[in-house]
Amino acid sequence: MSLPGTVSDTQALLAAGGYIADRALATTVHLALRMGRPLFLEGEPGTGKTEIAKVLAKMLPRHLVRLQCYDGLDLSAAAYEWNHARQLMAIRLAEAAGETDREALERGIYDRRFLQSRPLLQALEGEPAVLLIDELDRADEPFEAFLLEILGDFQITIPELGTVRAATPPVVIITSNRTREVHDAVRRRCLYHWVDYPDAARERAILRVRAPGLPEKLSAQIVAFVQKVRDGDYFKLPGVAETIDWAQALAALDAKELEPGAVDETLGVLLKYQDDIAKLKGAEAARLVSEAVAAAV
Repeated sequence: MSLPGTVSDTQALLAAGGYIADRALATTVHLALRMGRPLFLEGEPGTGKTEIAKVLAKMLPRHLVRLQCYDGLDLSAAAYEWNHARQLMAIRLAEAAGETDREALERGIYDRRFLQSRPLLQALEGEPAVLLIDELDRADEPFEAFLLEILGDFQITIPELGTVRAATPPVVIITSNRTREVHDAVRRRCLYHWVDYPDAARERAILRVRAPGLPEKLSAQIVAFVQKVRDGDYFKLPGVAETIDWAQALAALDAKELEPGAVDETLGVLLKYQDDIAKLKGAEAARLVSEAVAAAV
């Protein structure tokens, strides 16, 4: 499938995959696709950054290669690793066959068949891919240096083997929840977009797609309630993912409209910390329900 020709086409492509993007986000995604540049998406957890990569992989369509970042992630887990057990076996077999040329043996063990591909290398080889480098801020800062070559030139240099270049450069999506700052060297190689919480109109549009069959009245009340919660002082504000989960939970309970009792009983779907639940539960939840019902009329 060819890349979308206009920003409107990109916005429609995302919508067809179930992702309701505003014009600014659709523009940045479109430019990343047309310019062949990595896309760096930053924002609060649950605002839909990772989902963009999944939708692009489904709709373009391309193979999704995901590198989930974590503390201690290194090159052997992210890009490639030599299979030392197979290399040692190859040396022993060669010696048993009478081969004594040490230089030839050394050249032989650094053959492509002994190299184990990890996500970064997998995204360069084989079929066209969408490479998702998810939650880069969770990795150690020195790890970012490993990414610069692939972000700038879509290639990886393996000292013992040479340079592996992508026949078709992958679509690269990097996400960060901003638990720490990502280095400027990474940012310079990417197009950037801050993914914010959606406004009420877009969040209702998202629920129409992700929670089909939800009564329109209940959908409006849910969105109004969540929007008011995000104005409060909580440790972790609910993201779009939590709004969708909460809407589906209320639908599963056959709720027709928002009521304080149902809200109190399902706050564990919307909020993820006990202190936040205790702060909202009861009188505060009842107040916000009353305001949300009035706002949704």
